Amino acid sequence: MKTPADPVRDYLSAVEREASALPVDRRQELLADLAEHIEVTRAERPDAPPGEVLAQLGDPRTIAATALAESRNGATGVALPDRAGATTRRGKVHPLVPLLMLTLSLPFLMVFSDQPGPLFGVLFRITGAVLLCTSVHWTAVQKTTGVLLTAVLPSAVIVTWNLSSGGPAGDTPALVANLATLILLVGTATWLWRVRRA
Repeated sequence: MKTPADPVRDYLSAVEREASALPVDRRQELLADLAEHIEVTRAERPDAPPGEVLAQLGDPRTIAATALAESRNGATGVALPDRAGATTRRGKVHPLVPLLMLTLSLPFLMVFSDQPGPLFGVLFRITGAVLLCTSVHWTAVQKTTGVLLTAVLPSAVIVTWNLSSGGPAGDTPALVANLATLILLVGTATWLWRVRRA
């Protein structure tokens, strides 16, 4: 005798299949959170068909992919829809954005030496550092190293250079220092791009 289909059980089974790459304890936690969310929603809205409740949760593949991404980032918990059905997720900035901002901050300082060039360079450097620190694409150690090498060290060198009356006389030392700083920025940005997480 064939039993009637249980959409909730089928849905949870689909999530379990899609999340098979998760560690067992994390996968069980995900399934328990989903089951509890479904149960609470059905208790609050007993007239709602199960299919509607499950549709608000989203596609099992998407839920599993989100859980996998959060697991790689060290986050815990599950992104579940709120009462209105909108899923809460962390906003993501493309990893190239902070790297370009940090790298382009120096050319703004070098090429546009009159106002407002240096202001844009400083704003690019600060914004790039903040975006790098809040990004989900790098570990804390990689973020710290990136900020130190692309924002703190170049800024310290520029401030020291300016406070020491421009360093040695002539344009050649300044050009060499700027090129060395640019190489440091490009090298660090390239390293960060290679070690980023998808």
